[in-house]
Amino acid sequence: MAAPDPTSLVDIHSHLVPGVDDGARDIQAVLDSIERMTRHSIRRVITTPHIVGSLSLDPDRLERRLGAVTDAWNEAAAAIGQRFPEVEYRRGHEVLLDVPNVDLSDPRIRMAGTSFVLVEWPRLQLPPGTERVLKKIIDAGYRPIVAHPERYHGMGQAIHVAGRWREAGAYLQMNYASLSGRYGPEAQTIAFRLLRRGWADYLASDFHGHMRLKLYKSEVWTILEELGAGEALSYLCRTNPGRVLGDETPLPVPPLPAERGFWARLRGLLQGTTA
Repeated sequence: MAAPDPTSLVDIHSHLVPGVDDGARDIQAVLDSIERMTRHSIRRVITTPHIVGSLSLDPDRLERRLGAVTDAWNEAAAAIGQRFPEVEYRRGHEVLLDVPNVDLSDPRIRMAGTSFVLVEWPRLQLPPGTERVLKKIIDAGYRPIVAHPERYHGMGQAIHVAGRWREAGAYLQMNYASLSGRYGPEAQTIAFRLLRRGWADYLASDFHGHMRLKLYKSEVWTILEELGAGEALSYLCRTNPGRVLGDETPLPVPPLPAERGFWARLRGLLQGTTA
């Protein structure tokens, strides 16, 4: 594998291990997805197939799951290495926190074997005690990154919860597609509110390897650059995701402009990209 280009983009959330979850179905879908990512200047990928946190408490079931993912990932890594030697392809998991006491000691669960772990809550709901669960993970020596906080039901009225996650020591990863409106106006509004507060630490594709879907990277890049957020983009898509691979904490992301006139300008930009 060639040395990664330090100026390239890094994606830390996708489902590009073939046949192990609702993501890419086979090697060809993985290769097609990686090719699409390279067209968007993404050269470093941590792919994160789903895993249920409660499996971590059952060693036999956990090993069966991790072993199956490892076999499929190795096959994909070999194919990517042949066709895209410039791409760094690593693996972690997106851990569903269905129990409050997950065991993250197996490095295969974590992101590229670092102390970072990508986590999500069940059914896009906000259960009680989320801050306490994240604190347990942090006290165990790991660094939780909460996936797509903008998509959780009720987050619009409880955005302070995301702030408390960050105060506890967790980090936030938003999806490109949320900013584009792919998940509806509520998720889009919350995503921009998080950016205005400087609370988002990473942007990622959450791409599932289905060719009918879009990455939404170009659309979002255009919107944020027009809003004067070019520096924030570099932190969100290059610097901070790259620091995950180095097992380093993210740097503060410059917040988006204040709200005055912001939404009118944003609406105009969105209408221009969807026309």
